[in-house]
Amino acid sequence: MRIVHCFRSPIGGLFRHVLDLAAEQSRMGHEVGILADNLAEDQLTAMHFERVNDIMSLGVTRTPMGRQPGVGDLIATKTVFKNTRHLDLDVLHGHGAKGGLYARLAARALRSTGQRVRAFYTPHGGSLHFDPASLEGKLYLNVERQLERFTAGLIFESGFACKAYKARVGAPTTAYRVIHNGLGPDDFSPITPRPNASDLLFIGMLRDLKGVEVLLNAIAELRQERPITATIVGSGPDSEKFKQQCARLQLNDCVTFTGELPVKEAFSLGRLKVIPSLKDSFPYIVLETAASGIPMIATSVGGIPEMVLGTDTELIEAGSVTALTSAIRRALVDPEAALERTARLRRHVQKTFTISAMTSSVLDFYTTATR
Repeated sequence: MRIVHCFRSPIGGLFRHVLDLAAEQSRMGHEVGILADNLAEDQLTAMHFERVNDIMSLGVTRTPMGRQPGVGDLIATKTVFKNTRHLDLDVLHGHGAKGGLYARLAARALRSTGQRVRAFYTPHGGSLHFDPASLEGKLYLNVERQLERFTAGLIFESGFACKAYKARVGAPTTAYRVIHNGLGPDDFSPITPRPNASDLLFIGMLRDLKGVEVLLNAIAELRQERPITATIVGSGPDSEKFKQQCARLQLNDCVTFTGELPVKEAFSLGRLKVIPSLKDSFPYIVLETAASGIPMIATSVGGIPEMVLGTDTELIEAGSVTALTSAIRRALVDPEAALERTARLRRHVQKTFTISAMTSSVLDFYTTATR
């Protein structure tokens, strides 16, 4: 097949998903390309694009795609159309709200010229994060419903995302399938913490949804009982807010903010990974942490319960400083038990969540969705 993946933001879990999926599709013999925004970027973006550039036979194209709705969306849709009309595509796959908008409208325009291209859409949270009672939420969710008529199939990375879509947008009127994200063999290389590794480690976007504020409050409580250190890896719109909170809680001497780092490098900086998300969909960082063999504390939000289903890994209540403090305390007091649980979770993830299975399921859905 000839496939192009379209998405706005080349950062975070969505970016990793598209790169893994596109690369695996290419390795399986398909002709694949990428269309992505050139406005949103972190210091690792260029490195990631370079990794797949040579195997994208249909090219890697970067073009402006604004975060906020407006006239720019019409321009971006036309750009997607112009960059794909000569490719004779079978599939135009949009990821995230903006990627889904551009891919589906461009595919509609391409079909009007007689091309056979079909549009697929993976929300990755996107519009589903909006409150359906708000004016903004009503607008975005109504647009999602209207775009279904141009969609051959919806792909949800978790059962949670599928349920959220049904609750907020409505029961799909087109074909849909839940296909979990997966990891590759390299992800399962064990990580050995550095000798000077901190007690706790956070890796992710520095934004309110990720629960960093809760983590800092928990550290402040634990520090009254024992010496404790933490490393916070990442960047984002709320980074300054969290640094100010850290100073206010007098944690500057025990909490280090590193900025963006490659995941493999970041994992070696801590002995206990904390994922205190308040909301999430199917975060790669949970799978990656399990694969690394590092003990983990995570909240019971989004698709995270689907990742640990059938294991003895316990999840905690989101937003609760008390629950997080207690979970960290237990893990620090009995590190051997935490390591044993982690080993069992690692085996489960290695068996259940693979890039090859994810890609095969997506390709099968491309060919079996009937619209």
